[in-house]
Amino acid sequence: MKNLTQIIGIVLLLVVCDVNAQQEKGIIGFNSWLNNWTEFKPNKVEYNEANQILTGSISVDTKLYKKNVYVLQGNVYVTNNATLTIEPGTVIIGDFDSKASLIVTRGATIIANGLETDPIVFTSNRSVKKAGDWGGVIILGDAPTNKFGNVSSVNFDTDVALTSYGGTNSNSNSGILKFVRIEFAGAKIKGLGNFNGLLLGGVGSKTTLENIMVSYSAGDSFEIFGGDVNLNKLISYKSSNDDYKFNYGVQCRIDNSLAIRSSYLSSSTGSRCLNVLSYDKKEEADFSKKHTLVTATNLTLVNNSENIKAEIESGLVREAVYVAENASVDFKRTVISGFNPAILLDTKIAVNDDNLKKVKLQEMYFNLCKGNIFVENDSNNEDLESWYGNAAFFNVYSQGENKETFIDFQNEKRPDYRLRIGKITASNDD
Repeated sequence: MKNLTQIIGIVLLLVVCDVNAQQEKGIIGFNSWLNNWTEFKPNKVEYNEANQILTGSISVDTKLYKKNVYVLQGNVYVTNNATLTIEPGTVIIGDFDSKASLIVTRGATIIANGLETDPIVFTSNRSVKKAGDWGGVIILGDAPTNKFGNVSSVNFDTDVALTSYGGTNSNSNSGILKFVRIEFAGAKIKGLGNFNGLLLGGVGSKTTLENIMVSYSAGDSFEIFGGDVNLNKLISYKSSNDDYKFNYGVQCRIDNSLAIRSSYLSSSTGSRCLNVLSYDKKEEADFSKKHTLVTATNLTLVNNSENIKAEIESGLVREAVYVAENASVDFKRTVISGFNPAILLDTKIAVNDDNLKKVKLQEMYFNLCKGNIFVENDSNNEDLESWYGNAAFFNVYSQGENKETFIDFQNEKRPDYRLRIGKITASNDD
């Protein structure tokens, strides 16, 4: 009997280990962490009418309560080292007419600590909500950038004196964003491009940024200028522009996060899941400072289409990841599904040992992509495929349909984008 018990225990242990092994690439979790707090049809949700107005500057410690619905009018600044605390379940509506935004200035703090069962929601005040209805959320800190002088300013038709960011404190703390949804942001500013869903400028490593969903942004969902940030369980859903854009020497660790693209939503300049740069113009960068480094673990980057091959052939689909010169990425256990190609390197990046060490791809899962990694404007990628195809990197290549690749890809209300391998998966039940 003792031997039988031991055998059963070993079998159960092997089963559990095998189930967990199926989840090791892409977003992970024994249960789907997307449940409860996310919303994949935000245009169908109705909220109460606003009964409180937020405008101008918030210069003293202030708390927003779930019992109220707030409307942002114009650019609302948290200033004077004040703390804005937002109670779980609070709804904040961005005004369409004034292209409202919330800007947490350098030295100020935001505590938006929602709950899985009671997320904080930023959304539009239009009856028919669309991408770009209002500005977005901007958080500015005093962590380093690679710009000369180490300080810059956000240029979105905002007060330049109040929108500077950057400094010398990598460990600075701008507060908490957790279980937060930001919907229909990214308003267009004449001559200045678009706001973004969430912009982080010079934000430091002690800032908590977890469980944040940005949906239907007309600008980037997440844009990070400089700083030293840790990002965990983020979702970008159907952005018109980039899902995640990194620039100006940011040192970023992004883990267990998701980008869901649509072939039919793209800006005129192109849209990517990850756009990794160290500068926009070479002359603005101080090369004595750190270049952008993105360490990305357990990401899932997926084109949300049921006919990817046809859309690739018709030219609707571009690369998932773009890496510019003098920027570095370190990908591990990430899934890239349905792109053309998976990764594109700047034409200025020569294929040599030094540059290949700056673009690390390990234990990847490339699925349904027309090519895996190319240099821009060069159709010959044999050297790159040979390098990253080396068995030492444990990269995997597949051509499976999305509905067969992910646990519950077609569920419109509660999709599950965890990877399914060999159709043996962890349970997707609650």
